[in-house]
Amino acid sequence: MSVLRTAALAARENAYVPYSHFAVGAAVRVGDRIFSGANVENASYGLSNCAERSAIFAAVSAGYSKLDELLVIADTKGPVAPCGACRQVISEFFGPNAVITLANVAGQSVQTTPQALLPGAFSKGDLNA
Repeated sequence: MSVLRTAALAARENAYVPYSHFAVGAAVRVGDRIFSGANVENASYGLSNCAERSAIFAAVSAGYSKLDELLVIADTKGPVAPCGACRQVISEFFGPNAVITLANVAGQSVQTTPQALLPGAFSKGDLNA
């Protein structure tokens, strides 16, 4: 089992999901460092945070803004897909061809890229238009 998958599965165990009961874990690699995160729900649903963003924000909070690889995992029929907000955040902190692995607890996975997840993503270049 890969280091990222192990970290994402462990993070998933800490998901706070009293409303949806849909636990998700994610792990980010930056060089040889791993940052993980779980989804955290809130009674005010809009204030919830996805696992992908939790892991990415942990890496960014530690001083990294160029991330190398992401794995996200959930108990889904096929590999779990990131929501739109997570796709936008992924496009901000990963290069367009970075490895993004979408997985499920049954062992299925697919690799993709930020570019494939969100073609035409809004970027800081758009702010200077």
